[in-house]
Amino acid sequence: MSATRTAPARASGIDRYFRITERGSSISQELRGGLATFLAMSYIVVLNPLVLSGADTNGDVLGIPRVAAVTALVAGVMTIVMGLYARHPFALAAGLGVNAFVAITVATTPGLTWPQIMGLVMLAGLIMLLLVVTGFRRAVFDAVPAALKTGIVVGIGLFIALIGLVNAGFVRRLPDAAQTTVPVGLGTGGDLEGWPVLVFVVGLIVTAVLVIRKVRGAILVGIIVATALANLLEALFDIGPSVHEDGSPNPTGWSLVTPSAPDFAAPDLSLLGAVDPFGAFSSVGGLLATLLVFAILLSVFFDAMGVSVGLAQEAGNVNEDGSIPDLNRALAVDALAVTVGGGASGSANQIFVESGTGIGEGARTGLASVVTGVLFLVAMFLTPLIHLVPFEAVAPALVVVGFMMCQHVVHIDWTDAGAAFPAFLTFILMPFTYSIVNGIGAGMVSYVLIRVGQGRAREVHPLLWAVAAAFVFYFGMGVFRGLLGIG
Repeated sequence: MSATRTAPARASGIDRYFRITERGSSISQELRGGLATFLAMSYIVVLNPLVLSGADTNGDVLGIPRVAAVTALVAGVMTIVMGLYARHPFALAAGLGVNAFVAITVATTPGLTWPQIMGLVMLAGLIMLLLVVTGFRRAVFDAVPAALKTGIVVGIGLFIALIGLVNAGFVRRLPDAAQTTVPVGLGTGGDLEGWPVLVFVVGLIVTAVLVIRKVRGAILVGIIVATALANLLEALFDIGPSVHEDGSPNPTGWSLVTPSAPDFAAPDLSLLGAVDPFGAFSSVGGLLATLLVFAILLSVFFDAMGVSVGLAQEAGNVNEDGSIPDLNRALAVDALAVTVGGGASGSANQIFVESGTGIGEGARTGLASVVTGVLFLVAMFLTPLIHLVPFEAVAPALVVVGFMMCQHVVHIDWTDAGAAFPAFLTFILMPFTYSIVNGIGAGMVSYVLIRVGQGRAREVHPLLWAVAAAFVFYFGMGVFRGLLGIG
């Protein structure tokens, strides 16, 4: 009598489309990952409006409620597009590096209005989209040496960990840093104190133990435990924010988000389309406007490239030859997000490094991004929803994910110092300068110069020469503007 064979279960349409089983994941894993990513990056709905809350040179302001609404809307829509089209677990939102540049540098340029400023962001996104369509952006990615790619992964891990430590108030700039040789230290004035820091420490210990023990859902469980503790402590002790409403400091308060109950709020989307793409060229002149577009473009171009490399490798979504499947699709969505973010006056949207939190939770496909995007759309109507989860509750997850990514350092060939040293500069400068772009730029420029110094210039890919030259201009932007007498 022959043995009865059980036919393998057919994968569902969702499974086949997102390649869930193929990538070693499951629907429940993707759902947990999408939720974890949202919790880790939801703070941007609060922080982006604060960064962009200053006035332009005409005295006009964007308004915090309006920016919060478009921040959640664009993040939600573009993250869903990333999940459905590129099928990677990459979430997008307003990039902190570029929005700080826009608020601090561009917005203070005499003569520019907010619609014109966001028009420059929009133009940078359109140019980047063109570079993706023509294959140039992918060609640059392929030209980067393996050691630098690994350095980018490690650097992003260190950067994520530092973001977590700073967000939790565990690491802070010391008040007297200008008078001492120690620029940063533990907690407030070099000491750890306050209930929020305790929430971080408890969350870190719980998350680390669960991850090391390979408990399913470890990162999400850690976030939930820390969130519950934070809300309980706030209810008991009325801790409050780090800065009171009257502007007075509260050193032991929550760093930005104070735990509170959610409430319904209809979004104000009046900023959508309030953009002037070419007005800056007449207001400040074609040369300065072009330089500003170039600076924005260079920042978003390499930030996304570095983050996508790091996250894809951490997720294991890399082919045997080192290539990333559907990378052009991911880069195209990223470029479109820059354009849409500018058009919505919410600044450039980019792939967020905090997506690593969901990946650490097990996310491997675009289904996780769809989940994250839907939650952002919900947050558009329930903006206070994100107040349930303070920075201190998600910071432990970022530190643990940073640890996971830093383990890739063993893949650098340290016997080839000509490639290893640029990789070293890449991963130390990302956290030390608080910028992914700075780390990548330093790695690219130093790699070219060291190879030339070794007499091995022929090993440098032609595109790397162009990239290195662009970064020299980027790093010297202030000098060039001074020489040209503009800005």
